[in-house]
Amino acid sequence: MQPDSSASQKRAKLQAGIDTLGIACTTEQLDLLLAYLNMLERWNKAYNLTAIRDPMQMINLHLLDSLALQPHVADKKNLIDIGTGPGLPGIPLAIMNPDKHFTLLDSAGKKTRFLFQVRTELGLSNVLEVNKRAEAFVPEERYDTVLSRAFSSLPDMLKTCQHLVTDSGCFIAMKGRLPESELSEIPKDYKVSDLCRLDIPDVDGERHLITITHSSL
Repeated sequence: MQPDSSASQKRAKLQAGIDTLGIACTTEQLDLLLAYLNMLERWNKAYNLTAIRDPMQMINLHLLDSLALQPHVADKKNLIDIGTGPGLPGIPLAIMNPDKHFTLLDSAGKKTRFLFQVRTELGLSNVLEVNKRAEAFVPEERYDTVLSRAFSSLPDMLKTCQHLVTDSGCFIAMKGRLPESELSEIPKDYKVSDLCRLDIPDVDGERHLITITHSSL
């Protein structure tokens, strides 16, 4: 069991980062984010869910990085997070948006088992974890948004996941440095409808958010 000072430091660091991002967060949501962080730290020791071991680094590199998407999903309702891993960005966004539904897709069984535990322990009724590859998953209804944080190149994402999104939907991909070559290889059926740089508190290096829609929109 970690000392109270460690828990207080995590809470203060996460709250400061959320404030810097300008995101509204209730005490209950902050508690859930910290509970998720503690579960990720605990499970990671046994199941190697992420290369980041330090929970203080997880706050910036995982939680705040995911929460930076919050303004970009404001008008979305039904989202799928492909290659979600341990639930990033899906779990933090689901905590912040109880009115939206998130399907978390990953082909690694140990990761979806972790997500089942997270969903159960945190009571996230707006989350569904699915243990399948993206190309093999056939949803009952298509999504308005496909999220990708560390899945594949932009052209591969579009090819693999085109059956998951509605005709009026969009793909939102998180990238590090601007992937110029990937952008140039996007099929003509699609267009970049938004491209912006993300500023993550206490994270060095570039982060970009790319939104792609059908060219007809």
